[in-house]
Amino acid sequence: FSSTGKCPSAFSAIYSKGDIPCRLVHGSVRHKLQWDSPPETLQFDPLLVTLAEGLRETKHPYTFLSREGFRELLLVHRAAEKATPLLPRLVPALKAALAHPDAGVFERGLNGLVQLSEAVGPALNDHLKPLLTCLSRRLMDKQCKEKVIGALQRLEAHGGQVQ
Repeated sequence: FSSTGKCPSAFSAIYSKGDIPCRLVHGSVRHKLQWDSPPETLQFDPLLVTLAEGLRETKHPYTFLSREGFRELLLVHRAAEKATPLLPRLVPALKAALAHPDAGVFERGLNGLVQLSEAVGPALNDHLKPLLTCLSRRLMDKQCKEKVIGALQRLEAHGGQVQ
């Protein structure tokens, strides 16, 4: 049986080829990532973009790998310096996750957006317009409204004053 459906992103194929330098470690209670080398030493280009694209995945373990890998890379020392030049490529990937009909994909995209804003701060401001369009659509959804409002408040806090 072969599936003719298109994969949500290229992430699963890239991970299967071994081009994502981490693997899933199954714990008895919680899963975690084990990196082949410390995340601080990794090149963010194209890894962070690939992980952002993977936020659209809907199957385990890809959902966990992309979400956790994206989060962990943005927590490393000098993440802002490494991620800021990638914003023009990260924003379309996050927009695709935010526009996805699957609620889990939307939530991963929303969390990724907040994590990115925490990492790069006001550098994200010039790239927000296409993302805010997706968020405004979800404000009408009762199940998403609180999460979107919370994310917008955090974006405002990390974005600083509008110039």
